[in-house]
Amino acid sequence: MEEDLNQIGNNSNYNGEGDPESNTLNQPLVKANRTLSSTPLALVGAKVSYIESLDYEINENDLFKHDWRKRSKAQVLQYVFLKWTLACLVGLFTGLIATLINLAVENIAGYKLLAVGHFLGQERYVTGLMLFAGANLGLTLVASVLCVCFAPTAAGPGIPEIKAYLNGVDTPNMFGFTTMIVKIIGSIGAVAAGLDLGKEGPLVHIGSCIASLLGQGGTDNHRIKWRWLRYFNNDRDRRDLITCGSAAGVCAAFRSPVGGVLFALEEVATWWRSALLWRTFFSTAVVVVILREFIEICNSGKCGLFGTGGLIMFDVSHVTYTYHLSDIIPVTLIGVIGGILGSLYNHLLNKVLRLYNLINEKGRIHKVLLSLSVSLFTSVCLYGLPFLGKCKPCDPSIEEICPTNGRSGNFKQFHCPKGYYSDLATLLLSTNDDAVRNIFSSNTANEFSMGSLWIFFVLYCILGLFTFGIATPSGLFLPIILMGSAYGRMLGTAMGSYTSIDQGLYAVLGAASLMAGSMRMTVSLCVIFLELTNNLLLLPITMFVLLIAKTVGDSFNPSIYDIILHLKGLPFLDANPEPWMRNLSVGELGDAKPPVVTLQGVETVAKIVDVLKNTTHNAFPVLDEAEVPQVGLATGAKELHGLILRAHLVKVLKKRWFLTEKRRTEEWEVREKFPWDELAEREDNFDDVAISSSEMQMYVDLHPLTNTTPYTVMENMSVAKALVLFRQLGLRHLLIVPKIQASGMSPVVGILTRQDLRAYNILQAFPHLEKSKGRKAH
Repeated sequence: MEEDLNQIGNNSNYNGEGDPESNTLNQPLVKANRTLSSTPLALVGAKVSYIESLDYEINENDLFKHDWRKRSKAQVLQYVFLKWTLACLVGLFTGLIATLINLAVENIAGYKLLAVGHFLGQERYVTGLMLFAGANLGLTLVASVLCVCFAPTAAGPGIPEIKAYLNGVDTPNMFGFTTMIVKIIGSIGAVAAGLDLGKEGPLVHIGSCIASLLGQGGTDNHRIKWRWLRYFNNDRDRRDLITCGSAAGVCAAFRSPVGGVLFALEEVATWWRSALLWRTFFSTAVVVVILREFIEICNSGKCGLFGTGGLIMFDVSHVTYTYHLSDIIPVTLIGVIGGILGSLYNHLLNKVLRLYNLINEKGRIHKVLLSLSVSLFTSVCLYGLPFLGKCKPCDPSIEEICPTNGRSGNFKQFHCPKGYYSDLATLLLSTNDDAVRNIFSSNTANEFSMGSLWIFFVLYCILGLFTFGIATPSGLFLPIILMGSAYGRMLGTAMGSYTSIDQGLYAVLGAASLMAGSMRMTVSLCVIFLELTNNLLLLPITMFVLLIAKTVGDSFNPSIYDIILHLKGLPFLDANPEPWMRNLSVGELGDAKPPVVTLQGVETVAKIVDVLKNTTHNAFPVLDEAEVPQVGLATGAKELHGLILRAHLVKVLKKRWFLTEKRRTEEWEVREKFPWDELAEREDNFDDVAISSSEMQMYVDLHPLTNTTPYTVMENMSVAKALVLFRQLGLRHLLIVPKIQASGMSPVVGILTRQDLRAYNILQAFPHLEKSKGRKAH
């Protein structure tokens, strides 16, 4: 963050514990708030931003009800047809962009490696190193400068922010057009530069950007005003589209349609239903068709240096794997190692990201220099370490060319004499996808020596820790696959004749176990690996490894994406409440907050302006005099009419829908002034609205714009139960009502928001719960 983490320390909502730039490595990057009434901040891109929640709840005011009643069958069919059309377009554009990225990476990296191979053939090793490092530095510079200067939110994988968005957190500038373009170009540059990064995470982000842009009709400045698109001018439908986009991105990365759907369901989506399942599956099916067509074109040699099957990391459909009951011991060992190493990787990466935060705070130049330093270190290691490996003689019985100095192949000659190859150069001096294919290759028991595998494993553990977090688009899938496949193959080599499992299968299982140990995915990961390998025989053994690795990893720390969410301060609500939350009621939470700001059903303009200027709340309860007072309550007692959003109050002021007398309006008056689709726009800035002193004395009838059916809970409900309700319904506000309304008492005790239900914030307001909590809150 080049600027302005100081604003956290200076913000009155924080407890003022010093300058955040002096954070130790044990503190969160963005400190959580100490009270239940503060405005949440989070780290989005390069800046600390105020975080708003999304309105996934249906706002059932009079305008919505009238529009719903008058919708014809043709309009309903338009809405359904447009949903499927947009799902198709999401898959189409994601598939095309994924193909573009793959073609660009393979050709750029391919010509770079061919040029390096030319100098290697002439034994001009220093010149080869200068070319290799120079090209990688140039590509990294392009990716880093674009991210730092034009779209800071394009750095990183983007998956944690998508996960937060689908949980109900509005992450600013995450799905813009500029972000998408920088993500595409930056991914090409970073991956082609040979950095230990994958394009899988960025593709998920790109798919989500495409979905968001299609749903809102384009960018903010150049938006299509097609009247059909008005149906999607709300957070609920945009959420569904972004879910389709994330599934399409995974499908485009791994050519795994079912795996993409399950990834969206298991990892990123908070809210799910059967209709959404069908549309995400349709989007991924379109992606597969596009990729399959381009594979056919590329197989005919029309894609430059793009190799056969280049969109597939590895295909072992032609291999028949066999394993027996006796192999259960090494397979279990792979799962345990994967869980331990995955949790250790998460722990160390957490520390590295905090360290990088301190460096990035110093400014843009430091961000770029950090990226270039990592690129230079990577280039020197990839080029220099193969000199430490031994030359191995080529096996004359194999059909593949040996040796070769081309851009790909299982037997790179490098510095070896004719008839020999360098197994370490085969793994290091190639693209990451080719390295995966090589280390996953089957029936090649003696291709890689144990020493070379150790060097490869240690190097990629170091690169995997220090590359993620620099200012370039980056994915975690491929670095973890490379690390896991290395230790898996080492275990297979060590087992030797004691196992019937091929070393290539050990590499596959090692990669799967480390991904499960770090990312904690099981079902989607299993299907992705099955679709990648195209071999159903791997199903039982892969399931077994994934379950063990996830179980072991969960006993140490959260998944890597949950850790990143915590570091960024994004108020993500977990599915499982803390056990101690059952000892606290929502009424006690409401008492810890300032008094609720309420409005009357017919309110003065002056009161509305005062409330908007002096509060940051996004909704206000609307109270009315009870028409039929409850028994025991005096005449004139208040009743809850509903909840009105801040954006709707701003809309009222901008349209100057004022009344000269205090009265309720007729239904036609409201429809004439407010088209229903306008109310879906999130407009909360009224600084440019000038209200005269005479207008201040006028009135506004809030009844037609008020959501008359807000979700409410009794004050004696436990926080654990309220959290489950809040998360599953995708709420932004949850009203607390008294169990018994005494005379003179307000019908609303308080309002709960996302920030109020975060475990960390509750513990700061109720320190005594710290002793009774069952496990640490993240």
